[in-house]
Order: sequence, then structure tokens, then C-alpha cells
Amino acid sequence: MEAIVIVPARRGDAPRLAAMSRRLVEAGLEPCWTAERIERHRRSQDSVVLTARAAGSVAGVAIMQYGDDAAHLNLLAVEPAHQRRGIARQLVIWLEDTARVAGTFTIRLELRASNRAARAFYTSLGYRQSGWVRGYYQGLEDALRFERDLAVRSVAGAG
Repeated sequence: MEAIVIVPARRGDAPRLAAMSRRLVEAGLEPCWTAERIERHRRSQDSVVLTARAAGSVAGVAIMQYGDDAAHLNLLAVEPAHQRRGIARQLVIWLEDTARVAGTFTIRLELRASNRAARAFYTSLGYRQSGWVRGYYQGLEDALRFERDLAVRSVAGAG
């Protein structure tokens, strides 16, 4: 198994990251994570665009935007060939650690209501469902809102 390196996205990564989002997160929807939007987040002081690299290529991506009271995990995706290796967990833990350092102790996110794997993943990390939004995804699919209070240690010991 190759080593995974977690690093900020590089200039020029945005088209590849946008393609990952289209295939792995936004399938069946009109894409909203364009290369331009990802690049804006990469350059923003209030956001982090993080990549997981394996053998020099992008294996995963996470985008989080930091606010005064909470951070929002906007996007998380791992290439199928690299799934089930703990990459998503490493990306989230890196972002949570960064949020703690910044003094932000709440992280929020949305996920497709039909995505049972994502629901189980976030629950395993100590996230709890905080809401349900009908038609959130372009009126086509509902979303579940999840959040985690980083000041509270999870029972599983994550984070």
C-alpha cells in the first residue's frame, strides 16, 4: 500500500478536483463545484482545499470553509481505487485539527439523504444528524445536515 500524503491543493489541481466532484459527489446533478469555484476556495483565506496524494496523483479531496462560529465541510471525495483505506478519515481529521487550532469547534456539512455510506462514515467520526432539507440538491434530492462539536470527545475516540 502506497503512502498517503495530505497537502493543500496546488495551483492547477482545480480541473481534476472538479472532475472528481462531478463523478463521485454530484453524479446526476448539474455540477456546482467547477474548477473556477474550487480555485476561488483554494485562494481564499477562509477556506482550505486539501488533497490526499498517493504516488504523486490525487487520491482524495476535501474543501472546508471556516467561519467565526463554525466551519462548513463543503466537499469530500476519494477516488474509488483508493477507497476503504482511511483516506477520507485522514482528510477529515486534518481539517478538524485545523479548526481546533483556529478556535472553531463546530463543523457542519450536508450529504445526500440516500447516501447511507456517508451517513455511517460521519456517524463513526462523531457527527450527528441535525436536520433534513427537502429538495436541497437542485430540487432532486433531500439532504441530511450533520454537525460535530469538536469540544466534545466522541465515544469512539475519533478526533
